[in-house]
Amino acid sequence: QVQLVESGGGLVQAGGSLRLSCAASGRTFSSYVMGWFRQAPGRERVFVAAISWSGASTDYTDSVKGRFTISRDNAKNTVYLQMNSLKPKDTAVYYCAATSAVTAFYRPALERANNYVYWGQGTQVTVSS
Repeated sequence: QVQLVESGGGLVQAGGSLRLSCAASGRTFSSYVMGWFRQAPGRERVFVAAISWSGASTDYTDSVKGRFTISRDNAKNTVYLQMNSLKPKDTAVYYCAATSAVTAFYRPALERANNYVYWGQGTQVTVSS
C-alpha cells in the first residue's frame, strides 16, 4: 500500500513557475514508476510526465516538453514536478500516481491512467493571464 500526498500548487501569473511535490509512504518507493497527470474542469485526466524507477528515464507530453521537469529522490520517497513558463492552459488539478504494472518504460504504458494503482488527492494549479 502506498499513500501519496501532493503539495506546491497555487495561483501564479503566466510565465511564472511552481514546483509540485509528491511524498509517498512505504519502503518500496523505488519499485514504482511515478507519473504526473492533470485534469482541467470538464476534461478528462491526462498524462503530463513520468519517471522511471531510478530516475534515469523521463517522458513528457508534448505540450510541456522544455518547460516541465520531473525528478525523484528515492531517499526521500518524493517525486517532483518543476513547472516553468506556465501558461493559462496549464491550469488544472495535478495528480501524482504510482504504478508497479509498468514493466517497460514506454509511452503507451506510461500515459494510461488505468495502469496507475495509487493516486494522490490532487493539488490545484491556476495560471492567470
